[in-house]
Amino acid sequence: MTEQQKLELEAAAFRRLVDHLQQRTDVQNIDLMNLSGFCRNCLSKWYKAAADERQVELSLDDAREAVYGMPYAEWKALHQKEASAEQQAAFEQGKPRD
Repeated sequence: MTEQQKLELEAAAFRRLVDHLQQRTDVQNIDLMNLSGFCRNCLSKWYKAAADERQVELSLDDAREAVYGMPYAEWKALHQKEASAEQQAAFEQGKPRD
């Protein structure tokens, strides 16, 4: 596999992941965090960091819109639910300790 092919496959997988997360609005970020240790917000921040490393101008809001498929505030209003006590407790337990 060439480096270009690897880059293209990685980009395709990223686009598929983003599309999947945009389709699965029923899956809450806190559930993603509790199960996998990352969520849509993390992915947005990683996307922004990659742009910064390459000196590509990209705001965090634009990065979030790329991941969420809409402005973050709109996504939250449409899809985000209040975290249950159980979800919040699991999140607190899974936080890395200093």
